[in-house]
Amino acid sequence: MSLSLFVSGTDTGIGKTHAACTLIHALRGAGHSACGMKPVASGCIDTAHGLRNEDALALQAASAPSPAYEDINPVALLAPLSPHLAAAHEGVTITLPPLHAAFQKLVACYDTVVVEGVGGWRVPLSPSLLASDIPKAWTLPVVLVVGLRLGCLNHALLSAEAIQADGCRLVGWIGNCIDPAMAAIEENIATLRALLPAPCLGILPHGVSPDRAWSRLDLAALQF
Repeated sequence: MSLSLFVSGTDTGIGKTHAACTLIHALRGAGHSACGMKPVASGCIDTAHGLRNEDALALQAASAPSPAYEDINPVALLAPLSPHLAAAHEGVTITLPPLHAAFQKLVACYDTVVVEGVGGWRVPLSPSLLASDIPKAWTLPVVLVVGLRLGCLNHALLSAEAIQADGCRLVGWIGNCIDPAMAAIEENIATLRALLPAPCLGILPHGVSPDRAWSRLDLAALQF
């Protein structure tokens, strides 16, 4: 496949990392070397090895072979805030060059790098930088993770509209069942299939780990 991807989401807390890890397992299952990357992460834990982020560690664990943590997560921030606020609290300015340098190290070693964004498409990283600037600058096709809950239709359609308006290619979407009690879930999924301008790569069930759920993804549906 030899092509990297950017994973965005309809909101914070909708399972981008879960979907990204599942995507990595699916790529590995198809015979590709694949790793994850979380260029910017806030809400890290201070450990003996430095700041560590739960999502970045999950991406590292899903990757094979396992890359260095610093390459997966070059900007780790302590406060569980929007990255631009967490960075300001620590006197850090987030810029693209250090992120791209880490990305290039991973690209040199893997067929595919699955780059996970932070929050939704428009999350600010600094006063002059947005999360969406990463896939724009690196020319990455985008996979949108839709958290299946009440309100997801509006969030998904607005996100898809913004991705395309920024000149990025939306190559697929993944539905993640974060609310197992969601009413009319199949009808909502059918609406998303009809209205989103990219194919559904799969629907991830609630409570199934990425190493077991990956076979539910259809990589052949990716519109490269």
